[in-house]
Amino acid sequence: MSEIVVTLPDGSELTVAEGSTVEDVAFEIGPGLGRDTVAGVVDGELVDKDTPLHEDVDLVIVTEDSDEYLRVLRHSAAHVFAQALQRLYPDAKLAIGPPTDDGFYYDVTGVDLDSEDLEDIEAEAEDIIEADLDIERIERSREDVREQYADNPYKLDILDTEAAGEDPVTLYKQGEFEDLCQGPHVDSTGEIGAFSLLNISSAYWRGEEDNDTLTRVYGTAFADESSMEDYLERRRKAEERDHRKLGQELDIFSIDETTGPGLPLYHPNGKRILDELSAFARDMNLDAGYDPVETPHLFRTELWKKSGHYENYVDDMFLLDVNDEEYGLKPMNCPGHATIFDQSSWSYRDLPVRYFEDGKVYRKEQRGELSGLSRVWAFTIDDGHVFVRPDQIESEVNLVMDNIFRVFETFDLDAEVALATRPEKSVGSDEIWERAESQLRSVLDSQGIDYDVEAGDGAFYGPKIDFAFEDALGRKWDGPTVQLDFNMPERFDLTYTGEDNEDHRPVMLHRALYGSYERFLMVLIEHFNGKFPLWLAPEQVRILPVSDENLGYAHRLKNEIDDFRVEVEDRSWTVGRKIQQAHSDRVPYMLIVGDDEEESGTVSVRDRKERERKDVEMEAFATHIREERDEKRVEPDFLD
Repeated sequence: MSEIVVTLPDGSELTVAEGSTVEDVAFEIGPGLGRDTVAGVVDGELVDKDTPLHEDVDLVIVTEDSDEYLRVLRHSAAHVFAQALQRLYPDAKLAIGPPTDDGFYYDVTGVDLDSEDLEDIEAEAEDIIEADLDIERIERSREDVREQYADNPYKLDILDTEAAGEDPVTLYKQGEFEDLCQGPHVDSTGEIGAFSLLNISSAYWRGEEDNDTLTRVYGTAFADESSMEDYLERRRKAEERDHRKLGQELDIFSIDETTGPGLPLYHPNGKRILDELSAFARDMNLDAGYDPVETPHLFRTELWKKSGHYENYVDDMFLLDVNDEEYGLKPMNCPGHATIFDQSSWSYRDLPVRYFEDGKVYRKEQRGELSGLSRVWAFTIDDGHVFVRPDQIESEVNLVMDNIFRVFETFDLDAEVALATRPEKSVGSDEIWERAESQLRSVLDSQGIDYDVEAGDGAFYGPKIDFAFEDALGRKWDGPTVQLDFNMPERFDLTYTGEDNEDHRPVMLHRALYGSYERFLMVLIEHFNGKFPLWLAPEQVRILPVSDENLGYAHRLKNEIDDFRVEVEDRSWTVGRKIQQAHSDRVPYMLIVGDDEEESGTVSVRDRKERERKDVEMEAFATHIREERDEKRVEPDFLD
């Protein structure tokens, strides 16, 4: 019998018989680990503990203490939902039900469900969990499985895609229910300590809008009730901060079906925030030696073919015919910047050459995936591209990262860093990719930055360092990036003259400090719960006259701080109602002025934390808020 080598997370190696399962390997390590094994991660892929190993692999044993355990548990919870659904609605047809980061979903058809039905389905699911049914992995011939699902086109599609070439085919069975599935799963339904169905939506099969529309039921599961309660509380807070809700309440943006899905319209309040964000980024760019450029919204597709975007992005591009020539709305700004660089002659002394642009780009996401500002068709990248000599890479990447960390610090956001390596769909030689990835690892290691490796998540033209925002609720969002590109300079034949008077190839860095304005604005709305820092707030001060007799004084005060965004509340409301409205609008500061204030030439200052101070000299207030604005402090602090 032949043997294989299994490499464990600590780097140690174990020699086992070829065909040993993940569980067999765990028992080789120790009987306790063998008994505790739930699943395994083989070469980065989560698999069933009964999966046989036929070649040398990297292996992680998954137990209840592993990060991957919840994903396995939630996969089993999806099957519990499907079993409960078919008990109550025998005609329901199952499509696909994967685990997610927060729970699971299952797409179904053949049944008319609404949110009121979830309670009955959940009760039936609880009975299944209480019954503690064994979850068994079974195998059947491909022919038998095809016959079993003859009337279910979705399962047949899965059979011909995810399970293509498998014979026998894996299914999982619990009680009377079984489902076509590659696993892994927990040993029994009773291991699901807490189960909840959350909501219903619609979804296209495979996410393609030309396919059938299915009903998607979302749920979640945990090993214990306490974890479930914590999650539901976080979810409740997240719903309160939902940027789509706050965007409407605070008159920041809208997305109208008449103008088109995924095409946000920024109202005056939203535009004021965007302008401040743009000015902040512009100042950082200018201080770092970047030059502003601007490129059009569309180019001939010859440019996208030259850059490699056409072959890699064509399905996500908006294409149009102009006088029998094909043009495309730009999905990226980089080919335009590369073209600008190519139209001048450069010496080694000129590099690095740095360009920046708030560039609008367009990507044809599936309509079912569009959501508020988080996923749109049209968005703006605070884009920058740097053309450097190879010996300048480390210093230039460090400069970019310094500014990215300045963004995190300014907005009181925590960061997670990851190195994203070569994806399956990519351009360039192995040598180029290995060199690029090595350069970025070197930068991260030299700075002592903790980072994860996201295998296969790089851009098609090069690896990248990705930064994720963590907001006030602990949720993570994709954000800034710096990407190293040896490929586009090759495709555009970019050169500079070296010290030796010969042509040399520059390296191209792609970077964004926010990622995109849309995604970043979404993060800020939810992170601050609409309570933007003074410098960013669309309305910074609201003056509340106690009566119409104080309107003149209110407007004189407004003129004294006309370098701020100030409004006078001139509606004939009670002062209590004016204060309440200003709080609802999340205005950082309110100045309340009545007869006493007008007579003394002072103001009463109130902030959105409901703190108040009377008899404040206007000059003192104005001096403080200018400092607060210019230093970009996160919270109003005049009344601290």
